[in-house]
Amino acid sequence: MLDIKLLQNDFDTICEKLRKKKVKEETLDELKTISLELKKEKKVLEELQAEQNAKSKLFGVYAREGKDIVSLKAELSQNKTKVLELNSIVKTLEEKLTSIANEIPNIPDDSVPDGKDENDNVEIELILAPATFDFTPKEHWDMDNGWLDFEKGVKLAKSRFTALRGDGAKLSRALINYMLDFNAKRGFCEVSVPYIVNRETLEGTGQLPKFEDDLFKIDGENLFLIPTAEVPVTNLFRDEIINENELPIKMTCYSECFRKEAGSAGRDTRGMIRQHQFSKVELVSITKPDQSEEVFKDMVECASDLLTSLGLAHRKVMLCGGDLGFSAAKTIDLEVWFPGQNRYREISSISNTMDFQARRAKIRYKDGKKNRLVHTLNGSSLAIGRTLIAIMENYQKEDGSIEIPEVLKAYM
Repeated sequence: MLDIKLLQNDFDTICEKLRKKKVKEETLDELKTISLELKKEKKVLEELQAEQNAKSKLFGVYAREGKDIVSLKAELSQNKTKVLELNSIVKTLEEKLTSIANEIPNIPDDSVPDGKDENDNVEIELILAPATFDFTPKEHWDMDNGWLDFEKGVKLAKSRFTALRGDGAKLSRALINYMLDFNAKRGFCEVSVPYIVNRETLEGTGQLPKFEDDLFKIDGENLFLIPTAEVPVTNLFRDEIINENELPIKMTCYSECFRKEAGSAGRDTRGMIRQHQFSKVELVSITKPDQSEEVFKDMVECASDLLTSLGLAHRKVMLCGGDLGFSAAKTIDLEVWFPGQNRYREISSISNTMDFQARRAKIRYKDGKKNRLVHTLNGSSLAIGRTLIAIMENYQKEDGSIEIPEVLKAYM
């Protein structure tokens, strides 16, 4: 959630940054109108309260001096009515401002490049050379090895669900265990969390109220299936004050993820690129503000090194303002090479949300005698399904067989 005080103190600068994220002008105008009105009414209320306190103190003075207090009582009564009215006005304006602020995305970091969409993202680094073939490599959905059963996925649920068989299912399980072990060696503590969470949990990380249409809601319950492990793992510390010496807290978690993909109709309908249910190993960190940039870099390197260990060519990409997620202040995507598609595809997003989620979820740490907001970070390490099909495409042989990366053989 936006820092309302920061907004009121430097509205024009904050709005200019929010335009990077394509926030509509009418929304910014409404935000400004209510913000300025609230600031004005609060000032009047504070002046009235100060006047009320000063006049209340006069009672004792008047009594000692034998002065008439009738007119003073009348003034205090009139003032009290005004204070009550203004309190109601201020409360209503605060509720309106909070409601609008809940729909406003995080302020992009100064390092985020300008741009409208993914075409304006900036490539930072290429890692490993793409695999070469002396035959035409197939896309994963054209491979006839029985690993991926799209028809059975549709039969059991609907489109964008997939059943895995044989070595495909084994490789998926191997990837989960390998990724968790890899991340643990890099200092991330493994956690396991529920796949069903309440509304407060989703509000804490910013999925609600704005993205309810993308979530699977449980009928008759105020509960939802998680879209990513970021949600429950970050909220493990919701409404808590963490000891300063415990930070940074670095966690890794395997989960299934569930998304309606309501905003992605018609995109990537073939294969396993965009599914309603998919497996993912997540990285989540909770840090002090002065630690978050270093931890952000560590998380990017952890996910990148994981891809390198699997022998998968990939690149790092800095997202532009127009492609940045709702809660993110900055994001680096890792895109893996798919030879069958002859292109790089996103396989991990590492984001620093700074204090945006912490403000919503009330996650703080004690700095001396003061409670301060933490920074929260999250990222995929990695999406299991996309890693599986990346291995299928990059390690395919002309006879249709698929080589297993060396580091996974012990896990098969």
